[in-house]
Amino acid sequence: MFILRLLFRSLMAIAILLGVALAVVLYYVANPKLPLWSPAQQVHYLDQWDDADRQTYYFTPQGTQVKGLHYDWFTALELPFSQQRFASPEYLARFGFLIDPSQKPTPNNPGNLPVGFARHQNPGSADTFLDITCAACHTGELRFNGQAVRIDGGSAQHVLPSSVPTLRGGSFGQALVASLAATYYNPWKFERFARQVLAGDYDSRRQQLRNEFKASLDTFLKVAWNDTHRGLYPTEEGPGRTDAFGRIANASFGDAISPDNYRVANAPVDYPQLWDMWTFDWVQWNGSAQQPMARNIGEALGVGATLNFFDRDGQPFKGDDRYPSSVRVRDLHLIEATLQRLAPPAWPEELLGPIDKPLAAKGRALFSENCAGCHVPRTTQGEGRNVQHLKMLPVVYIGTDPGAANNIADHRYDLTALQWNPAELGQLDVEPKPTHPLDLSQMSVAKGLAYVTAFVANRAYREAGITLAERPEMDGFGLPIGVRELRAYKARPLAGVWATPPFLHNGSVPSLYQLLSPQDERSTTFYKGTFEYDPKHLGYRTEAFTNAFLFDTRITGNHNSGHEFRAGKLGNGVIGRLLQPQERWALLEYLKVLGGPLESQLP
Repeated sequence: MFILRLLFRSLMAIAILLGVALAVVLYYVANPKLPLWSPAQQVHYLDQWDDADRQTYYFTPQGTQVKGLHYDWFTALELPFSQQRFASPEYLARFGFLIDPSQKPTPNNPGNLPVGFARHQNPGSADTFLDITCAACHTGELRFNGQAVRIDGGSAQHVLPSSVPTLRGGSFGQALVASLAATYYNPWKFERFARQVLAGDYDSRRQQLRNEFKASLDTFLKVAWNDTHRGLYPTEEGPGRTDAFGRIANASFGDAISPDNYRVANAPVDYPQLWDMWTFDWVQWNGSAQQPMARNIGEALGVGATLNFFDRDGQPFKGDDRYPSSVRVRDLHLIEATLQRLAPPAWPEELLGPIDKPLAAKGRALFSENCAGCHVPRTTQGEGRNVQHLKMLPVVYIGTDPGAANNIADHRYDLTALQWNPAELGQLDVEPKPTHPLDLSQMSVAKGLAYVTAFVANRAYREAGITLAERPEMDGFGLPIGVRELRAYKARPLAGVWATPPFLHNGSVPSLYQLLSPQDERSTTFYKGTFEYDPKHLGYRTEAFTNAFLFDTRITGNHNSGHEFRAGKLGNGVIGRLLQPQERWALLEYLKVLGGPLESQLP
């Protein structure tokens, strides 16, 4: 008996310890370590476009619906350990989302949410869904001396994508799942939530709400578990980055078709700036996409637009039934047309300091000598636009982290379950046309997404009543869905580059000064997550602060090699001669004014 009692007590002690350990884990998962946030004294908007265009860009939905999460559910959620509203602007700002302390609810933003948090309603339904738009990821902000400078079309610095639970926490996805779970499993929270959402319909619809809410929660939990136990995202993205192609491919080909299609996505990229993007011949960091609508549909699918490949019986859709989605093509076109009026940001001397014009003039000559060959593209006249033909620099030459380019070129997916036939594919507006039968069991992400977006667009256009005469404009300048698979990165024009830190495609170099320096002078590790700007070095400040994200350039996908100005033979990452410190300062001064009104004032 003594031995049995001892065994029982030992087992109870182990169970208690495991329970305590689990409680600690759950506490930190549900209570992420976020940076503190304080409002700016004032948010300053530059003359990039007018306020109407800004509001259109910020809050026009694109058809995402974030795993079935309703808009009114999101605005009614509480934090796991308090009654504070999860969607309060002050809390969401701690994840890096952008708010204006003076903002108020508007018809386009009734929940008073940050930039890029919109809502949409599907045809024939009374439900409204949370719609995360491109503005959430492509709007930036700089802080200096207590003032905030909004950079429309710039690079966001939020921690949006990951729902993989970690003790460090800090991601919006993880925190959202924790609040959803706490609301469902805590009866007092759910009671307050249901009364807020249902109001007068509480008695008749409470159970229906609970069932629908659980279905959405289960979707979030399934994704979190899947991403975690498969180790799909081993390189932590952190503020301002996501492995866009990897996530879109895993959602479109893994979640929706077969688990065999999941691929490790270990090459996060920065959110690129959008001004002048409509003039580029090819877009994406690796220059793989050509048509604006196809690119935007792919982005919407990656962020959470619904996409169905199979009917309720598990059979693949065929013919005109391909593919039902929640993508809103008219709204995507509206956003694209609005962005065509977006100007690059001009350096605000009254906020960030005056320009040293003689020094900038010296920088202009250095730019012509060292930078213009790659970053000033050839321009031709296209249909309705001046086309900038961007240079694509091979990875072996530019020497920057090859992960993103290699993954897109190498990863293959089995799409045979979709039962595409060659004749159908040949009729789609995808270029280049296949010159031999495609092996659907070995499709690349670029080609696979090109065909998927073509099918999605065809159906979405029909459902939106888009005529054949309207379609070239909706597509974007009558362009086909062009596909390229290059082991290369684009060299884009540099107007407004001062407002887009950090630098290189993966955000591994914190300032422009370091980008003009040899790799051994760049920071191996630095801290991210602040908007505090350094107007001397042209980058975010990198000192440690509470709950900062430590960026380690030694990790796969994070390398800060390449694009070096140093002594040695050109190639293998060396793109120019060593620049002396005084030359780097001159170049920085010129990059502040490049493409802006102050450039014409240089001596």
